Amino acid sequence: MSPTHRLLLGLIFVAVSLLLSLAPTVHADTIAVKVAELRVEDDSYVLNAQFDVAFNPTLEEALQKGLSLYFMLELEIGRPRWYWLDDKVVSESIQYRISYSPLTRQYRLSSGLLSQQLDSLEEVEHLLSHVASRPVIRVDALAKGERYEAAVRLRLDETHLPKPFQINALASRDWSLASEWYRWSFTP
Repeated sequence: MSPTHRLLLGLIFVAVSLLLSLAPTVHADTIAVKVAELRVEDDSYVLNAQFDVAFNPTLEEALQKGLSLYFMLELEIGRPRWYWLDDKVVSESIQYRISYSPLTRQYRLSSGLLSQQLDSLEEVEHLLSHVASRPVIRVDALAKGERYEAAVRLRLDETHLPKPFQINALASRDWSLASEWYRWSFTP
């Protein structure tokens, strides 16, 4: 490679690096996890969690215009092992669909076969923020005295958006609403 080619490649590298450093970084709006725990009820462990969900104006407008939003509640339970990869005991995703009907002026929050009509977006945010007594795993499926690691998060599932909105979600933080993984340890 000639010295001119090396100089040209070096200048291109510097120019691209400068442009990337000047580009605005895109960060997701965050959903804060207030508390999450696994408790024994009857013969199962159940998940209780509270999130701080607040829709930004872009998401509110999208709902008002008839776009459905999908949220994923993800839960993982694993047993750490020093000699191998962690043993994943539970990996569960629960999907919530939020839609708005202009005719009735009501929101609908659906999960699986269950759905509920709500009058305001604040009610939707409140219901989405609280997970109460969600069955996770039977008590006898976990070994007594072993330490387990649990993690939970809630996020807007951008893959269910129409394709033009998915492209927009890559460049705009208004379409990225997610919590970080909230992790804790417990011993049955």
